[in-house]
Amino acid sequence: MKELNKHSKRLTQDESQPASQAMLYAVGLSDEDMKKAQVGIASTGYDGNPCNMHLNALKDEIKVECNIAGLVGLGFNTIGVSDGISMGTSGMNYSLASRDIIADSIETVMNAQSYDALISVVGCDKNMPGAVIAMLRLNRPSIMMYGGTIASGNYKGRKLNIVSAFEALGQKVAGEIDEDEYRDIIKRAIPGAGACGGMYTANTMASSIECMGFALPYNSSIPAENPNKLSEAERHAIAIKNLLELDIKPLDIISKKSIENAIALVNALGGSTNAVLHFLAIAHAADIEFTLEDFQRVSDRTPLIADLKPSGKYLMEDVHGVGGTPAIMKYLLDNGYLHGDCLTVTGKTLAENLADVEAMEFEDQDVVYPTDKALKSSGNLQILYGNLASEGAVAKISGNEGLLFEGKAVVYDGEQAANTGISNGEVEKGDVVVIRYVGPKGGPGMPEMLKPTSLIMGAGLGKSVALITDGRFSGGTHGFVVGHITPEAQSGGNIALLKTGDKIRISAEDNSINVLLSDEELAERKVQWVAPELKHKKGILYKYAKSVASASKGCVTDAF
Repeated sequence: MKELNKHSKRLTQDESQPASQAMLYAVGLSDEDMKKAQVGIASTGYDGNPCNMHLNALKDEIKVECNIAGLVGLGFNTIGVSDGISMGTSGMNYSLASRDIIADSIETVMNAQSYDALISVVGCDKNMPGAVIAMLRLNRPSIMMYGGTIASGNYKGRKLNIVSAFEALGQKVAGEIDEDEYRDIIKRAIPGAGACGGMYTANTMASSIECMGFALPYNSSIPAENPNKLSEAERHAIAIKNLLELDIKPLDIISKKSIENAIALVNALGGSTNAVLHFLAIAHAADIEFTLEDFQRVSDRTPLIADLKPSGKYLMEDVHGVGGTPAIMKYLLDNGYLHGDCLTVTGKTLAENLADVEAMEFEDQDVVYPTDKALKSSGNLQILYGNLASEGAVAKISGNEGLLFEGKAVVYDGEQAANTGISNGEVEKGDVVVIRYVGPKGGPGMPEMLKPTSLIMGAGLGKSVALITDGRFSGGTHGFVVGHITPEAQSGGNIALLKTGDKIRISAEDNSINVLLSDEELAERKVQWVAPELKHKKGILYKYAKSVASASKGCVTDAF
C-alpha cells in the first residue's frame, strides 16, 4: 500500500522523523503498524444532542474494523452545535459558523498528523458540509458516514418530530392546546438517537452527499437505531482501504455533474434551502463554478416526487421503508434526472452502484410518487431576484403555498423582536413579516428562523402570512418563506430600507421579490441609512462577521 499512496507525507517521512515514531509507539502502535496506512476517524459526537450522541460509538467500531482490515484507525473529535437546542436563542448565531470550524479543525488535525485517509462520522446539519469541505481541501481518500435519522415520536397516535415541538408552542400561544398537552408533545417529540426525522437539513445533506458520491449506498437512509447502522462500520473500513489502494481522492469524485446530481435529489425530495448555502461552499472548496443560476436550472428540470415533512406527510424512516435513498436515485437515474457516469467512494460510478438496486414500487406506498403524478413539476428550491434581492434570495416552494403573495410589511430588526410581535398578535392575515439584520454579518452567523415560522404556523396563519429575511430557514420550515436575501441589511441591502406598511410582492411565477416603491424613494431612504455596528467586538462571531462572504457565495470564510 505504501507505493500506492504517493500523496501521503507520513509514509515518506517516518524514517526521518524519530520523534513522530516515538509518539506513535507511545500510543500503542507496533513495528508492523508503522508500515500501515493511518486513517483519521473524525467524529462530531458529543453527549448533548440526540443527532450526535451515538457517533463516538460508531467511530470506535470503525476504528476496530479499520484495524481488522489491515489499516491503523486513529480517532479524533471535532465540534458540533445542536440546531434544535440553540434554535430561537443567541446560540443559533454559532450554528453556521460551526460548519467552517468543523472544516478547519478536521483539515488541521489531518494535515498536522499527516493521516493517509479520512472517515468523518457526522450527525447534525452543519457536520456534513463541514466534513465534505475538509475532504476537498485535504484531497486524500475520504468517506462521509452519516449517523442516521431519528425514529418518530408519538402522541395519541400522531407521529411527532422536532418541528412538532416548535409548532406546539405556537398552538399554545394561540390557545389551541393547554400547558399539559404542550408538555406531553415536547416530551414525546424526540424518542432517542438520530438527526431530526423529516427532510430537514440533516437528511437533506446526507442524502444529497450520498448522491454526489461521497457516502456509501444506503448510508443516508438507514436510521440511527436500525441494527444495520452499526454494521456499516465494516463497510466503511473496507471501502476506505479500497480507496487507498486505488488512490481515489475527493477531487477525482466531485465535478459539476456530481453536484448537479446532489441538487436534483434535493429538489426531488423537497429538501432544505440550507442545501444552497452548503453546496455553494462545497463547490468553492473544490474550485468548481456553481452559482445560484445552476440551482435554478437543476430545479426547473427536476420534479418534486417525495411527500416528506416539513411540507408533506412522511419522515426519513419512511424513505428507508420503501427502498431507501438508492431506490429513489435509481428511479431518477432511469428517468434521466441524474448523471450515471459520476465516480463515487465505492470506486464505481453512480450507475454501477445502482445497477442491482430493486426498482421503486409505487402501487402500495405514497411516500414517493412517479413523475407523471409528481407533487410539483419542478423542484421546490427557487431562486428569486428583484429590488429586495439584487444578488438573489432562496425560496422553498412546495406548491402548497400558492404562487403569488402581496401584502403589507411588518418589519422587525431581529428574531427576538419578531417572536414577541407574532406572539402579541401584531401580525395579521395578508402580512409579510420581515426579519432583518440576521444575515451572515448582521446576525452574525445567519441564524435560522424556525421559531417565528413555527409560531406563525401554530397560530393558524401559515397559509395567509409570508415571511422574508436575510437570515436562514431551518430545514423544518414550511409556508411562503423567502430567505438568504442578498445583499443583507448589514451590508446596506434594500431590505434595510423597508418600513412597516410598505407593500411587498413575491412571485413564484417569475421568481421575483420586490417592494413596491420607486427607485427614487429607495435611493432617498438609502441616503438616510447608517450601518449599525457589528454586534460582537471580539471572539469567533467577530471573526466570522469580518471574514464571511455573502449568502449568494455560500457564506464561505476563506474568500476575502
